Amino acid sequence: MSDQTQQTDPTEQYDQPEKTEDQIPHPGLTGDMQEQPDHGEDSYRGSDRLTGKRAVITGGDSGIGRAVALAFAREGADVLISYLPEEEEDADETVRLVEEAGRKAVRCPGDIRDEQVCQQIIDTAVSELGGIDVLVNNAAYQMAQSGGIADITTEQFDRVMKTNLYAMFWLCQKALPHLAEGATIINTSSVQAVSPSPELLDYATTKAGIHNFTRGLAAELAEKGIRVNAVAPGPIWTPLIPATMPVERASQHGESAPLGRAGQPAELAPTYVFFASQESSYITGEMLGVTGGNPVS
Repeated sequence: MSDQTQQTDPTEQYDQPEKTEDQIPHPGLTGDMQEQPDHGEDSYRGSDRLTGKRAVITGGDSGIGRAVALAFAREGADVLISYLPEEEEDADETVRLVEEAGRKAVRCPGDIRDEQVCQQIIDTAVSELGGIDVLVNNAAYQMAQSGGIADITTEQFDRVMKTNLYAMFWLCQKALPHLAEGATIINTSSVQAVSPSPELLDYATTKAGIHNFTRGLAAELAEKGIRVNAVAPGPIWTPLIPATMPVERASQHGESAPLGRAGQPAELAPTYVFFASQESSYITGEMLGVTGGNPVS
């Protein structure tokens, strides 16, 4: 593609990731992947849709978060990314891409399972960016368990809940005093919210919670002129896949989607841009699936 607007056969726009016998350590660094994702580095073309906006993106170091940060920057937004300290290598590349687009990039490493880290993210965005116009709750934790519920430890269950739900709640709560009319919140849900895989039972439960939280918060904030929506990715090729799924499952990731392949982070970014922009001004409380054809309702 010359850019993300060029008409292309979606079944052939990207190849299915090649089968691999490699599994990478969690949390998964892009550089450790045998076949790296496309974040839109060579294809995303901005058109000033987010000029002057200030965005916070959790999990902004790699995968979907990096693609969103890149797209937001090329659309004219300054960006704060939060990430785990051990993901600094990936964060460096995201910062480079944002700055290459001529926008400000702010780092905020830390584990969002800690409420004080969530407060620090918001405080840093306000002090370094001058405010917040877009909050993207994207960071998530998953770890597939082939034995289902019997193999999910309390420690894992707690980590999934704290990362995927508690942090989203805290960040929204702490960001709200700084959000003016026209601001937006975008949560990353999943096709797992409506079609849960047994080996991802705890993760799928949180994604269903995100769906419900999004609709409830959207109803509460509508009168304030703040919109809340969710993007529901399907099988997307990110470091999380080879880092959290058995090799045999990771190598088949996306093959069963109607479009016949895994999606790439670059294919999700325009959805976040749409929700962050004024073009979606009459949309709130919605969950938009980017799933290769799998239903999310």
